[in-house]
Order: sequence, then structure tokens, then C-alpha cells
Amino acid sequence: MTTTPHTVAVLGLGRMGAAIAARLAGEGWDVVGWTRSGRAAGAVRTTGDPNDAVAKADVMLLALYDGPACREVADRVRVSLRPDTLVLNTSTIAPAEAALLAREFGPSYVHAPVLGSVPAATAGTLRILAAAEGPALDRARPVLAALGTVRAVDDAATAAALKLVANSSLAGAVLALGESLRQADALGVPRAQALDVLELGHLGGLVTRKRAFLGDQPALAAAEFTIGTLAKDMALLAAASDVPLRGAAELAACPAGSDADIALAATVPAPGDAVLAPLRAYQRGHATGDPGHFRDAFLPTAHIEGLRDGAFVSWRLDDYCALFGGRPAPDEPARSRRIDSVEVRGTVATATMTLRHGPDTFTDLFLLVQGGDGWRIANKVYHRHP
Repeated sequence: MTTTPHTVAVLGLGRMGAAIAARLAGEGWDVVGWTRSGRAAGAVRTTGDPNDAVAKADVMLLALYDGPACREVADRVRVSLRPDTLVLNTSTIAPAEAALLAREFGPSYVHAPVLGSVPAATAGTLRILAAAEGPALDRARPVLAALGTVRAVDDAATAAALKLVANSSLAGAVLALGESLRQADALGVPRAQALDVLELGHLGGLVTRKRAFLGDQPALAAAEFTIGTLAKDMALLAAASDVPLRGAAELAACPAGSDADIALAATVPAPGDAVLAPLRAYQRGHATGDPGHFRDAFLPTAHIEGLRDGAFVSWRLDDYCALFGGRPAPDEPARSRRIDSVEVRGTVATATMTLRHGPDTFTDLFLLVQGGDGWRIANKVYHRHP
């Protein structure tokens, strides 16, 4: 026969931990909280020693930042855990870290990362991915039900992986929203009007929830989910999958700052004219046939490399400029060149461009560096499409 737990020790009272603790206390649970920072959450009773919280608890709920924090706290309180105490971990950690904790704590461990941020925790509408052995999940259900709806998952590693995948879709949506807003700005569309229309489409839910942060004068409201936390999650996902993840790098380098709400990652302005200048000069070189534009675009030490007639070529800048006779191609009016992407990381940047030259289409990839005289192209590689 399973018994219903009634005392919950919430270890970790950050944004989510404090919201979870307050929700459980409001639903009638006997909650005692502890936080590593020592900052107390006013809604619940707190203690300065996590062992005091755990010693009398039916459930130890971890709401911590990452895997190392879970390891540190678990090791600290292990001696105070009763044999029948449930260990309920809502933290977002790597699949391997979740699997290791599950092995160490055995049938008393429930891995239960949550989907949703502070408002959902406050309202009890979190979606919870829960994995446990035997009857542990049934024992944990009353606590989980106070926080939201439960979706049972086969094992702890899978629950952790699914949480990271879910957050990846959030990161993608935030970055896609940013791209849409930058395009609207470039077209001169008023921000409010762009948000009105985006709210009607596929990103509508995100725009509705985050609209206060997205206007011409973003609100100074407290962050519900920070850029730094989402960047941490994307780094965990990229490391666990060993598959490149663009969002991990973009969020980590976001100029809005790690403590800002994730919505502010969508308000990053487009790359400035300075980094675009050498790419525009490169375009002018092709449009006019004047090699002087290429000398403005490239560093003197640059190389231009790719396959030509099936053979690898590596031109120095002088050799490359010699290919141009100073006149536009006869079919220049029908040619086009489009900058596809620019990613700036401090004093270096990468860019891609598509060139349609008669029957030929080229993809150019550039490495740019910023020096005392501004941005220049350090190297270019290209692919000629069949």
C-alpha cells in the first residue's frame, strides 16, 4: 500500500524553485525550503541547513540549476535521507547525469523535468516528464498533480533528453522570432504592427506571452526564463547529442546578457553596416568587374579556394583579381548576389552568400576579422553548384 507524502523539502529556491515551493504550500503541503544562495523565499518556511529540511521530509524536491548543483546538494544531504524518502528531481540536466542519479538513488528516485516557466508553476499548469522505477511514480503523483499534468516516460535519461529537445524548440522559436523582427525593421514595418501579425501565426503563443519584452521600449519586468539558462540547456543538448546546434552558440553570445529574459534574444538588432561593408564591396567587384573592390573587401593575405573544373584551386588575392578585366559581365543585369547569413563573435565573423551568375550558382563562405581599419574578409571558400 502506498502512502501519500505530506512534507516536502524544496532544495533550490531560484525563480522556478520558489514558484514550485509557493504552489505546493498554497495547495496545503507542508513545505520547507533551502537555497544555496541563502536568499529566502517569503512564501515558504526556510532553513539554513538542507539536512534539517531533508531529515523530516517525505519528498526531497530538487529545483537546481544544473547537474553539478544536483550532485553537490545530493551528496551533502545523503546522510539525512530516510530510506523511504522520495527524491523528486525537477532540474534540467544532461541525460547521463539523470541516469547516474537514478542508479545511485534507485527506486526512490523520480526524474521529473518540467515544461513551462514561472507563471505555469504558479498556476499549477506545468507539464511534467516523469520517470521512475516501480511504485515511486505513484507515490510522487499527488505532489506532481499539484504542479501540473504528468506524462510518464520510460527512464530518467529519456526524460532528461526530452526536456532538452523541448527547450531546443523554444530556442528555435525565439531565434526565428528575432529573424522576423529584424526583417520587419529592415522593411520599415512598425514594431507594434509586426507583432500584431506575428501573434496571428505560428509564433503567436510566444509573442503573446512575451509581448511586453518585444516592443520598441521593452519592459523591465523580471525574467521568467533567462537567456543564460536556455543557453546552458542548449549546450547540454549539443554535448549529449554530439550534433552541432546553432542555437547554443547564438544564445551564449547574445548581447542582451545572460540574466535577461529569453524574449530579449529576439530583439537583437541586425548586423551593423561595418561588418557588411566588405561583403558589399565584394558584391560590387562582381557587379562591375573592377578588382579594386576586391582589394577593399579582402585582407592582402587572403586566399580564395574551391574546386574549378574538378581541381582544387587556391588563389592569392592578386591572382584572383587578375581574373577580372574591369568591365561588367555581358549578362550582369540578369545576375544576382544575396547575403544569406552573418554571424558575429566578437572580432571575428562568418558569412554566406549565394551568387547566381548565368547558368551557374555559387555558395560563398567567408571568414571575416575586425582590425584597426575595420572589417575585412580573411578567406573565402566557394562551392559551384552543378
